[in-house]
Amino acid sequence: METTGAEIIIRSLQEEKVEYIFGYPGGAVLFIYDELFKQKKIKHVLTRHEQGASHAADGYARSSGKIGVCLVTSGPGLTNAVTGIATAYMDSIPMVIISGQVPSHAIGLDAFQEADAVGITRSCTKYNVLVKRVEDIAPTIRKAFHIASTGRPGPVLVDIPKDLTAQKTTYSYPKGALKIRSYNPSSAGHRGQVSRAIKLIKGAKRLMVYSGGGVILGNAATEFTRFVKKLKCPVTNTLMGLGAYPATDKQFLGMPGMHGTYETNMAMQHCDVLVAVGARFDDRVIGDPAHFSQVARQIVHVDVDPSSISKRVKVDVPIVGEVTQVLKSLNEGIAGNMPSTKDMDAWWEQITKWQNKNCLRYKTKPGVVKPQQVIEALHKVTGGDAFVTSDVGQHQMWAAQYYKFNKPRRWINSGGLGTMGFGLPAAVGVQLAHPGAAVACVTGEASIMMCIQELSTCKQYRLPVKIINLNNRYMGMVRQWQEFFHGNRYSESYMDALPDFVKLAESYGHSGVRVERPEDVEPALREVFARKDELVFMDFVTDQTENVYPMVAAGKGLSEMVLAEDL
Repeated sequence: METTGAEIIIRSLQEEKVEYIFGYPGGAVLFIYDELFKQKKIKHVLTRHEQGASHAADGYARSSGKIGVCLVTSGPGLTNAVTGIATAYMDSIPMVIISGQVPSHAIGLDAFQEADAVGITRSCTKYNVLVKRVEDIAPTIRKAFHIASTGRPGPVLVDIPKDLTAQKTTYSYPKGALKIRSYNPSSAGHRGQVSRAIKLIKGAKRLMVYSGGGVILGNAATEFTRFVKKLKCPVTNTLMGLGAYPATDKQFLGMPGMHGTYETNMAMQHCDVLVAVGARFDDRVIGDPAHFSQVARQIVHVDVDPSSISKRVKVDVPIVGEVTQVLKSLNEGIAGNMPSTKDMDAWWEQITKWQNKNCLRYKTKPGVVKPQQVIEALHKVTGGDAFVTSDVGQHQMWAAQYYKFNKPRRWINSGGLGTMGFGLPAAVGVQLAHPGAAVACVTGEASIMMCIQELSTCKQYRLPVKIINLNNRYMGMVRQWQEFFHGNRYSESYMDALPDFVKLAESYGHSGVRVERPEDVEPALREVFARKDELVFMDFVTDQTENVYPMVAAGKGLSEMVLAEDL
């Protein structure tokens, strides 16, 4: 029996056990939406903008470990989703995006709502393809899910012309293991390199371990924690790796990099053996590579993507493979726990001296709400167990610094692309993936305005997200950089004519709370998080002049941090 291309798409997604599709309908995908309407297995979530759909699919994927699926129409539907696709690509998030395309005969003729989806997304997808025959739809979707989730994960785009969704053919979904020529990601690390790594680690005098988002995405947090415990050494998680190792453990020094802690950056700079796992030495982590390389150290780098190794710094022992498999090999190769040595004791004494700087200390002011205080109270009220999404800016860094993430997949943010507008739609995906869980969106008044229409999505699907708006009436991080590097010339960074966020939330059918006094911060959070069945928009009116410290300026080295004035 023959079936239409649209039905083949839906049946293929059912084969992949897709639970949610985040999307927005349009002319080129109407046959697909008609098939969605006829079935009950897959739930469609109607966002209010295609960017929101792609971020929601992203948030769902990051928090659940499953593949996020997004469905958009041709032309502006696809281009609106590109920011979300690029966000997922930069952070290696597994997603499948299905875009409608104008009919085959109209491609290349500037037809209504035509855009070159494959050309536009070539640089921000792991793989993309225009389907040209209805018979190819099912095998292409099978291939898309395989590529999105294996090796280094990433978004895959499948562009399908409208006429194919109406054409008919016999449905058959590929079964069994999929083999693709020239695509064979490595799983286990090279034995010889693993042995070399173990020898280096055992001989270290100032050992440091550093994890990134690869540990989270590879579901390797348990094996990673076991590894660090064996070594008894200091450890740091990057912004993308927060939760890979428990933040409240004494071996954890805090986040590294531009807004990392003093002790972490000093330890990263002065260690003699550095073990990097699922991290890529990006500019926000190590600062200036030349400065970083001034200190002689041996580097072991574990990553599933060979192109990430020795990309920015020279690596001594490269190990290509899935991080869980490689960590198992390393743990097996290190019999028992590493013994304490005089050298390592001296290393920890040095680190304790750096920790005594207490670099995250901040000054309070009577009558003024400090943003750090809000995040600390959020951690206390939620017991550190909430899923926290964020937008991008100062609030993102304060959330990363002061909310102590002890579990993987709890911290959901746009690390690589730095996308303002990510937080709220990502929270939509997180809340759907984890109904009943506490989900907090930490944002700022500038970021939340970029995708604020998704408050409507939250209302339609009754999502009880708690929005923590750190409202300082500035694009805070822009203002901070203008203060530091542009002579206090705050060019266009002031947010004038802001809405009344409480009334705005109420206009969407939600509740709103404004907090303006420090003594009200924790009680307000307790009262709001007790309201488990409703979205509450919390507008915290915070100190306008507060800056994020420590800070490593662009182009500077890790040991050239700027600390708060009183430190």
